[in-house]
Amino acid sequence: MYSQLLGVAGGVALVAAVLALWRRSLLAIVRILALQGFAIATVALLLGIHHHEVAELIVAAGVLVLKVGVIPAVLTRVVRDTPNQRDTEPSINTATALVAAAVLTVIAFGATRGLVDLAPSPETELIPVGFAIVLVAFFGLVARRNALTQLVGFLLLENGIALVALVATARVSLVVELGAALDLLLAVLVLQVLTSRMRSKFGALDLDRLTELSD
Repeated sequence: MYSQLLGVAGGVALVAAVLALWRRSLLAIVRILALQGFAIATVALLLGIHHHEVAELIVAAGVLVLKVGVIPAVLTRVVRDTPNQRDTEPSINTATALVAAAVLTVIAFGATRGLVDLAPSPETELIPVGFAIVLVAFFGLVARRNALTQLVGFLLLENGIALVALVATARVSLVVELGAALDLLLAVLVLQVLTSRMRSKFGALDLDRLTELSD
């Protein structure tokens, strides 16, 4: 049951990364980010229960509050204040993006198979999933031109790294995890200010508008 639940949570996290490439609605993308955060929190919770680690349980609670509650709430407020709530001009069309996500997932699983074989366990089986999320999120950063989708791509990338960190280490450093979480929250707040200034200046969140800035 433990292995199956870990697999389901990891699968949900990976599917969320692909769905974020597929959807054009900014509000839907934020909800997908919250879903992925819930999956990451579930992984941390399962690890804490299985290994009887209080630190991992605290990390699970922190991830739940931050990535399912605080950050999506901040991003939702940004979306609702934006006139155009859809990413209408991606650099790459949806079909191509989904094919690229599938290829990157295969590459991630192939590249990390040897690493998993070094220490086979239910936890290490999720390492390829984490790497796949990182690659898909990085691709999303390249393919999208909207400031909010770029921010979500950054958060998806961080979620992939967090997943790998959770399952690849025997013990979680609570201080390190909390420090990273606070840095992430600070980055989101700073980028929220940036998107708000872009919206007030240009009326949109298209990054191509930044070329209009001048001294």
